Amino acid sequence: MTRTVWVKADGSVGDWEARKRRVTAAIEAGADWVLVDEADVGRVRELGDISVAAFRSEADVIDDAESDAEADAYFVGKGGEGDGTIDLPDDFSGSADLTTVRRRDDRAQGVYVRVLGTEYERFAEEAAADAEYTIVVGEDWSIIPLENLIARVGEETHLVAGATTAAEARTAFETLEIGADGVLLDSGDPDEIRGAVDARDAADRETLDLRHAEVTAVERTGMADRVCIDTGSLMDDDEGMLVGSMSRGLFFVHAETAESPYVESRPFRVNAGAVHAYVRNAEGGTNYLAELSSGDEVQVVDTDGRTREAIVGRVKIEKRPMFRIQAEVETDEGVDRVETLIQNAETVKVATADGKKAVTDLEEGDEALVYYEDVARHFGEAVEESIIEK
Repeated sequence: MTRTVWVKADGSVGDWEARKRRVTAAIEAGADWVLVDEADVGRVRELGDISVAAFRSEADVIDDAESDAEADAYFVGKGGEGDGTIDLPDDFSGSADLTTVRRRDDRAQGVYVRVLGTEYERFAEEAAADAEYTIVVGEDWSIIPLENLIARVGEETHLVAGATTAAEARTAFETLEIGADGVLLDSGDPDEIRGAVDARDAADRETLDLRHAEVTAVERTGMADRVCIDTGSLMDDDEGMLVGSMSRGLFFVHAETAESPYVESRPFRVNAGAVHAYVRNAEGGTNYLAELSSGDEVQVVDTDGRTREAIVGRVKIEKRPMFRIQAEVETDEGVDRVETLIQNAETVKVATADGKKAVTDLEEGDEALVYYEDVARHFGEAVEESIIEK
């Protein structure tokens, strides 16, 4: 599931300047969509790169006389049955809004529903069977029957719940442990929009089960091509990346957040290891360090296993002396050996049971933090086959 944040910026918000401020705040915060009136689509396109959804001014008209710009999705429901302007029919098969969506001729891909009672909940459920997007908004957010819709609708539609604050957005993403697919934020406050985007990102992040592996060897090796990953994000003291010579066992290597007598901290950098090593990416697969380049996404993880994504800004590859670190992991099948090559430098630190430790101080018997996954990988994807790595 890809979570989304939508920002409402239609005529109900106010004049164009008020709507423009909302659209601009949505773009700057990293929201996915704005929902506007059809006549504003062209003006929104000029403000920046964001997906644009529009309320159809007339459901039966495809060509827009006021703007030659097309929206990415069109919605019915405003000024119709969805928002209560027109009474709901007793038989939903006679609904004008639903009939427009069911035509499947690109007049509309979404339905907007204000949940004014149980009959509107049923209407939203009926809409979800045919609409690509279904937005449900309640007069009192706390009584929206979101749980019912999440349970009944499943994956039939991209279900978007109305919210007015970041806290409500967070709750919507967490409802029934599944959460809404998206939230429509009716707020022009940049902090609330950013908070909703943060809630979206948090809902999409996985939490990894990290464990400790006993270090059984720390050996100096010769020179190798070492990779530093410089990201476009600042990392905290407890964050780093998962890297290793074997895809099934990746070591936690800290970001260079600590000050040193020799170099200043570089909290955007992870000195990851040799070019052959794997690093875990944002999709939960792996990449070779050598194949990373600017614009790629990698996974940042903290020592509790919480993850987030970061964009690679630069990759530095230089010849440096290396350590080979070997460790043993207790598994259901017994003991497994994992290892990696890491630069011989006091600024490179790994996570251990005793806290952050420079690789130059690492010793046999230390317990290094690792992510162990007993699967083989082919081109970075997990596969069920027997592969021997040594």
